[in-house]
Amino acid sequence: MEPKQYNNGGPSGSPQNNNSQNQRNDDQKNGKDPKKGQTLLPLIMMFLVALFIMTLVTNRLSTAGSEEITYNEFLQMIEDGKVASVEIETYQINITPVTEEGSYVTVTYYTGRVEDPALVPLLEEKGIEFKKAIPDSTSTWIYNLLSIFLPAIIFVAFFAWLMKKSGGTGGIMGVGKSTAKVYVEKTTGVTFKDVAGQEEAKESLQEVVDFLHNPGKYKSIGAKLPKGALLVGPPGTGKTLLAKAVAGEANVPFFSLAGSDFVEMFVGVGASRVRDLFKEAQKQAPCIIFIDEIDAIGKSRDTRYGGNDEREQTLNQLLAEMDGFDTSKGLLILAATNRPEVLDKALLRPGRFDRRIIVDKPDLKGRVDTLKVHSKDVLMDDSVNLDDIALATSGAVGSDLANIINEAAILAVKNGRNVVQQSDLLESVEVVIAGKEKKDRILGEKEKRIVATHEVGHALAAALQKNSEPVQKITIVPRTMGALGYVMQVPEEEKYLMSKEELHDQIVTYMAGRAAEEIVFKSVTTGAANDIEKATKVARAMVTQYGMSEKFGLMGLESIENKYLDGRAVLNCGDATAAEIDNEVLAILKDAYEEAKRMLEENLDVLNEIADFLYEKETITGKEFMKIYRRIKNLPEPEEEEDENVEAEGEAPVSQDQDSRFGLEEEPGNLPEGDDEISEQLQHDYVQGGMFASSEPGQNVDYTINDD
Repeated sequence: MEPKQYNNGGPSGSPQNNNSQNQRNDDQKNGKDPKKGQTLLPLIMMFLVALFIMTLVTNRLSTAGSEEITYNEFLQMIEDGKVASVEIETYQINITPVTEEGSYVTVTYYTGRVEDPALVPLLEEKGIEFKKAIPDSTSTWIYNLLSIFLPAIIFVAFFAWLMKKSGGTGGIMGVGKSTAKVYVEKTTGVTFKDVAGQEEAKESLQEVVDFLHNPGKYKSIGAKLPKGALLVGPPGTGKTLLAKAVAGEANVPFFSLAGSDFVEMFVGVGASRVRDLFKEAQKQAPCIIFIDEIDAIGKSRDTRYGGNDEREQTLNQLLAEMDGFDTSKGLLILAATNRPEVLDKALLRPGRFDRRIIVDKPDLKGRVDTLKVHSKDVLMDDSVNLDDIALATSGAVGSDLANIINEAAILAVKNGRNVVQQSDLLESVEVVIAGKEKKDRILGEKEKRIVATHEVGHALAAALQKNSEPVQKITIVPRTMGALGYVMQVPEEEKYLMSKEELHDQIVTYMAGRAAEEIVFKSVTTGAANDIEKATKVARAMVTQYGMSEKFGLMGLESIENKYLDGRAVLNCGDATAAEIDNEVLAILKDAYEEAKRMLEENLDVLNEIADFLYEKETITGKEFMKIYRRIKNLPEPEEEEDENVEAEGEAPVSQDQDSRFGLEEEPGNLPEGDDEISEQLQHDYVQGGMFASSEPGQNVDYTINDD
């Protein structure tokens, strides 16, 4: 059944699910016909406009057969005996001429009135009939009234129409009506089967659904339905989807609206809409109210986050309504936010939102399940391995994974295939995170060699350290998000903790790109800006958050704000201590840079040879990189099963000359696909050493994906 969505109520003809129908029923009970108010104003306006037009037409017709003459011409007509009668009005004189024989059309004349005492004696002398007209002020009054009131009526009508549009179906008095969308019973079209990777959150919400289905077994023991549940987590994790799944499983009406829907330009509208929302929800109980982005109205009422009388009034009304409704009727409030730290404490206390349900980024198993859910309607090749995709997308949320599947499907169609292959998924990961290959950006020979040396420096430092993740891909093909090249490292397993040694090795790997430039070219470029930024962030966290500094020890010097958004760190110390922190961070970075230079200088022959190979091929795999490294170092090749190599889209295989020159026994191909080696993909947490293009001198384009 196709989901149906309704504004301010349920389907037409269903009074129990239709807010507008309920309002009409109430009006009829009170002896009111709602249609009368809607049709009376247009009829009045039509009548006034018609009257105005008739007045103008009458004035035009009355002057259609008249011709204006001067007062001198009028006196001459009297002398010539051409005037039959004269009518004197307040401002003009109407003249009826003598009708000539054989004439069928009588043309009258008029002229402006002049204070002439000799006019009346002259008319009497000539025997001309004259009279003074009695003024009829009716048309003048109508004209004056219309000119005053018609613009005002038009303005009021326009204002009423405007208020009706902005305030819902209640016209000018309906601005305070609830604008919640109501999904009736199963029409949300979502169940818990459509939600993956959030098993703990689903378990908490399934208890609520069971309570709505079987309230008796809970009431028999004295349990009460929780008044509310707050869904907290980063953007894209599926908070709104979970709320719809609860309504779909419970088979009850589902009121859905955002926190900003309560806010209008009129003071008191938000509180009025809260009252109307709970009033309608209690009529349709049992039901669920879902308020998305509740932080729009639920911010703390202290001055720290800025005060707003309208928002605070709306929040006060929400708090009062949540205290006032009876949970025995089966009314449940769900809300979602990614900024729980700004919410008012009174809103979060038990009795209002009894449960706080964390909807966090999925783990490895959750990502696999999420990929399966989003790919169930996509035609996949039998060789597709979603476990590899999940392993390479650590830190991705459900919306990221859905986008990856969709991009892969689009890529398959673009390449003329009927099914999605593993190579499509691999490319879609890079497209979503780093952008498409920028084919029109052609680097000069010198810049290309610098980028190749820079990236090989990162990869070589990672290979020389025991606490680094294995290198899966090195490329100097520019991407649309600004990267001129990058090294990809994919973890061998899901990790939740990092040791001090691992963080140190990570900083050394970041610094190795700049160190390689300085060693080989005796100069540095702007391409290391992103590396320096990331390295500084890790080093500062080691000092201020992780207690990994000998000088400060286990002292917490920073706290995280907006944990689920940007994860910005705020110092909790004085200026003098902040300066000492900077010195400590600088010392860590300097030590790491010197260590990176030492390692690369000791392996300069490896650095140069692999950089030459990357310069010619532009993209190499981790297996190719390690083969050259082991050959130069005279290390034995590890025993492994032969994997079938597949050639990636848009990448040319190396020639036999390249094979012999760099010590490769056979053409390595490009992206390997197999169970024994993790397919190369861009890793959120493990993108090392991306070299970025400068949009202008000293300004670097960055594409950091924040997974904190």
